[in-house]
Amino acid sequence: MPYVPTPLLLHEQQGAVVTLTMNNPDMRNAFVDELHEAMQEVWSHLAADHSVRAVVLTGAGKAFSAGGDIPGFIRSYEDPDHRRLSLRQARALMDAMAEFPKPVIAAVNGPAVGLGCSVAVNCDIVLIAESAFLADTHLDIGLVCGDGGAIAWPLLMSLLKAKEYLLTGDRIPAAEAVNLGLANRVVADQVLLEEAVTLAQRLADKPRQAVQETKRALNLHLQAAIAMVAPFALSAEAESFATDDVRRSVESFSRR
Repeated sequence: MPYVPTPLLLHEQQGAVVTLTMNNPDMRNAFVDELHEAMQEVWSHLAADHSVRAVVLTGAGKAFSAGGDIPGFIRSYEDPDHRRLSLRQARALMDAMAEFPKPVIAAVNGPAVGLGCSVAVNCDIVLIAESAFLADTHLDIGLVCGDGGAIAWPLLMSLLKAKEYLLTGDRIPAAEAVNLGLANRVVADQVLLEEAVTLAQRLADKPRQAVQETKRALNLHLQAAIAMVAPFALSAEAESFATDDVRRSVESFSRR
C-alpha cells in the first residue's frame, strides 16, 4: 500500500535526517486508525528514499504517545472484524519497524504508554526526557501484552524485571528506564529534540552499508523474538476481549 501523508504524522527533512512527529496532541498522540496506518506505511516509504539516512521519532505536545485510543478499544470489543484488523495492524507495525534498515532515534518527550511505549523501545536508540516515563498498561484494562513488552523487553533487560513491570503496569521513570535498558540516556526536556537530531545526523554521516547491515544483523534478534512470541501473544490478546475484565473496562470507559 503506498504511503499517504497525513497531518497526524508530520514529516520534516533536514539534510539526510527525517524527523517524524506523531501529531495528535489533544489525544496525547494516541494511535487512532489514521495514525496507526501511517506508522505502518511510512517505514517502507523512507526505506526507499535514498536521500534519507536516519530518522528521529517524537510526539507533539506533552506526550510521546498514550498508545491505543479508547474509542478504538471499545470498537474492538464490540466488533470482531475491527479487532482482527487492529491486531493484524499491530503485527504489521512491529514487522515494519524491525525490518526498517536505517537508524531510528526515539526522542521520548513525554509519557510513552502501551503501544506508544512499544514503538519507542523498538527504535534503535532511545533518548528520554527527564520528565517522561514509560509504561505498559495492557494488563490494567484486562488485555494480554500481545503487541507490548512481552516480545521485546526480555531482550533489553532482566526477565524478572520485565515480568515485574508488565504484570504491575507501573510507570518507569526516565532514569529507571535507562537503568533497566529500555532507554539509552536521559536528556533535559528543552534540548531533547536537538540532541536526537544531532545524534541522527552523526549516524547519517557514517558509511551507509556498514550502518544498515549492522542494524539488520542486530535486529535479527528482535525479528526472531517477534516470529516466536507474537503469534501466541496476539492470539491471547484477542481472547482477552471475551473476558469479564475487558467488559468492565469498556463499561468504565463508556461511562466517562
